Amino acid sequence: MITATRTRCDRTAAWGHLQAHYEAAGRSFDLRQAFAADPRRFEVFSQPAPHLFADLSKNLVDAKTEELLLALAREAGLEAHRDAMFAGEHINATENRAVLHTLLRAPAGTAVPSSLADAHAEVQATLDAMLAFAERVRADHTITDVVNIGIGGSDLGPQMVVRALDAQVARGKRFHFVSNVDGHELAAVLRGLAPEHTLFLVASKTFTTAETMANAQSAKRWFEQSGNVDIAHHFAALTTNVEAARTFGIETTFGFWDWVGGRYSLWSSIGLPIALAIGAEGFRRLLAGAHAMDEHFRSAPLERNLPVRLGLLDVWYRNFHRFASRSIAPYHSALQRLPAYLQQLEMESNGKQVDAEGAALPLGTSPVLWGEPGTNGQHAYFQMLHQGTDVIPLEFIAVRDPAHDLEGHHPKLLANALAQAQALMVGKEDAGGHRNFPGNRPSSFFVFERLDAETLGAFLAMYEHRVFTSGALWGINSFDQWGVELGKVLAKDIEPRLASGNTAGLDASTAGLLARLR
Repeated sequence: MITATRTRCDRTAAWGHLQAHYEAAGRSFDLRQAFAADPRRFEVFSQPAPHLFADLSKNLVDAKTEELLLALAREAGLEAHRDAMFAGEHINATENRAVLHTLLRAPAGTAVPSSLADAHAEVQATLDAMLAFAERVRADHTITDVVNIGIGGSDLGPQMVVRALDAQVARGKRFHFVSNVDGHELAAVLRGLAPEHTLFLVASKTFTTAETMANAQSAKRWFEQSGNVDIAHHFAALTTNVEAARTFGIETTFGFWDWVGGRYSLWSSIGLPIALAIGAEGFRRLLAGAHAMDEHFRSAPLERNLPVRLGLLDVWYRNFHRFASRSIAPYHSALQRLPAYLQQLEMESNGKQVDAEGAALPLGTSPVLWGEPGTNGQHAYFQMLHQGTDVIPLEFIAVRDPAHDLEGHHPKLLANALAQAQALMVGKEDAGGHRNFPGNRPSSFFVFERLDAETLGAFLAMYEHRVFTSGALWGINSFDQWGVELGKVLAKDIEPRLASGNTAGLDASTAGLLARLR
């Protein structure tokens, strides 16, 4: 057993040292002065990691800050908690589950703890079967459209990756994603489809998710009303509930395990749309990139461990500078769904108000994540980033090599990314006030050589481990999501009331709105 008792970050001696350092130097830290005083600042606060490069030098930290944050990580027991996760211990205590999404990325032949050998073998067998199916469908030219029906992690991850890797997606097949129970979304997709050329994927671990099953039933009715009855050939299920899928009429199923959280599931059979889009080899490259980052997180010294450095920076900003949000600006249009994916990953994981023992937290946890691809964001919300009253750390993502050959576009895009990061830092004084840019606004800058499967896999794994790091220091369980349950329960009570008009027992606002919506 590896598990060691975690110490919540605010209960450590290092926390007090950080508070003193913040008051003495952190609160008034100026990036422009820091660069002027240290010609090696870029070198010290940037680093390569598997498949990507990160420049953290435009953040409000110095060597002393990072030294104290690293001491905080060690005193809080981050390394032991990390090792317990990789060992398969049940660190998801509220659900009594292991957290083994990293096992999904470990290739065949990887040395794993003996206690995980059977699970690893099952992972490989399921992966091989899923990828073989994907290759058969890719070779079937009668299937021109693939519709993934899921919600949350069964939608956000696969959709984001398929769109991000569009340059590598097989031509001749179109990919559609339906998640919202709002029938307008499914209806709009179905209008452009021919039933005999469509494959539906129903993604639900339990095969009971309300939104997903409502959409799946409607898709099935649409398919049958066209005169088609070959459900088995045109529907597949990504689920652990094989019997329920069979009752639905689906024979082809690919399962996964209770230790695969929804927001970590794109690496499992939930990633079938990705495999259909980029092929078996492409999917294995996605896994390989993530595995490389897993090994970096597990073995690199904390001082040069990129996910750890980022997670510690998040604690510094959230709990000392009191920054309440973070903006994501990918300067690549194919990453348009990345901010939404990262919202779930971080806010569902760390949006908690109690620690792992159920005690109320006296400190802030997950920031609000939001964003839009550059350069669109520059003409929307960047005004607030530059001159607003709130300081909001920004994260840039730039890709060196484009996947197109349109002349002149890519240099303009990269120039804008570099210029915005520079402008946020240096600012500009203006006595009139309206054109005054205060500067000293922090940002991080990630560089990809190209947007390919390995790089994307590594970046997503880096973010997962970053979220793990901050959650571990806050002492919370980053792997449950009880906060989504209450609304689901209440919706089951309200839905029949919309038909009956019964408002007994409802609060006045809900009763009034229900009556108006009827």
